[in-house]
Amino acid sequence: MRHYFLIVVFFLGTVFLILSACSKSNPANQMTLSGNVKGLKKGTLLLQKAEDSLLVSVDSVSVDGDPNFTFIEEIESPEIYYLYLRLKDGTLREDRIPFFAEPGKIAINTSLKKFGDDYIIRGSENQKALEAYKKLMKRFANKNLDLIKEELTAQKDNNDSLLKAIKRKRLTALSSKYLATVNFAINNKDKAVAPYLLLTEIYDANVKYLDTVYTSLTPKVKDSKYGTLLESYIAERKAETDSL
Repeated sequence: MRHYFLIVVFFLGTVFLILSACSKSNPANQMTLSGNVKGLKKGTLLLQKAEDSLLVSVDSVSVDGDPNFTFIEEIESPEIYYLYLRLKDGTLREDRIPFFAEPGKIAINTSLKKFGDDYIIRGSENQKALEAYKKLMKRFANKNLDLIKEELTAQKDNNDSLLKAIKRKRLTALSSKYLATVNFAINNKDKAVAPYLLLTEIYDANVKYLDTVYTSLTPKVKDSKYGTLLESYIAERKAETDSL
């Protein structure tokens, strides 16, 4: 009987270890980041994220001959990470590759020559949405540049009436940009990119717009890092308004 009991204990213990190993190697919140830096012979890639307004390195991979790399990182909730490069002589590149980290497989391909300027990111749904937003905002940026040129010309000609008209146009364009961002966030209410955009792109918008987007977020996104930060930020804005 004792022999049978020991066999059962051993069997259960083995099963537990196997399950534990599987859970550690394939956790639901694991990100596998892989990619290639064409032309990189020797150096160190650093995986970084923001903590208390500072960028900190959470992992690093040495490259020696093979430009391919892989990081495995536990992601508590989707957030912006950065890929940074230290060359073989110890110098750090001034540019970083920002990307929306999330659980799953993500690939980043770039080159040593254009690191930080030219890269392709695949596998992140939040990153895909962020790139769609940037594409949408391009037309607002182009419109703003045109208005700035018109404003400079009006200033040069001392045309006050035209200057006032251009300033009104710029305010209208800014308002349109903010509304477009709000609509984009609501349409992506199931992604962490929604609260992120409000915190980084239109943080100074009327608090009612921020509150409208926050209310529309899915429970999971509300509990994400940026969802929690947005909730706190809205509460602070409302408290400031109430104190006036």
